[in-house]
Amino acid sequence: MAQTQYFTEEGLKKLKDELLQLITVERPRISGQIAEARDKGDLSENAEYDAAKEAQGLLELRISQMQEIVRNAKIIDESKLDNGKILILSKVALKNILTGANLTYTIVPQNEADIKQGKISVESPIGKGLLGKKVGDLAEISVPSGAVMKFEILEISR
Repeated sequence: MAQTQYFTEEGLKKLKDELLQLITVERPRISGQIAEARDKGDLSENAEYDAAKEAQGLLELRISQMQEIVRNAKIIDESKLDNGKILILSKVALKNILTGANLTYTIVPQNEADIKQGKISVESPIGKGLLGKKVGDLAEISVPSGAVMKFEILEISR
């Protein structure tokens, strides 16, 4: 049985768009490369043909994996989430106690994490350490480097 993965509506749409791109653009492009290589003659010594066939195999594997994810995807209903504590999809304003720096993160499903956009995975050490905390709480989080980071929760929103 396949594992359920949780997505925001935006995240699932992005995944479906990528899947559509692979099926409608990349698959025909690779098929064209195979046909072109086949037209060049002896397939036993045709490196272009071998490379195109390998690329096709990898593409079909990726498409299959993505279709499985889409079939088992669940969208997170934000309206049912409690704003009083940090949960997935919470936007959290924090103060790093050691440096005094104020940070803002959104806790997202693992497959939607993007630190450049301030989206951290619920599976990351910081994401896990923040879950369940409320405004005013102090979160002490062990990070992979071995250090312990301390954050004060300033604000929670959606």
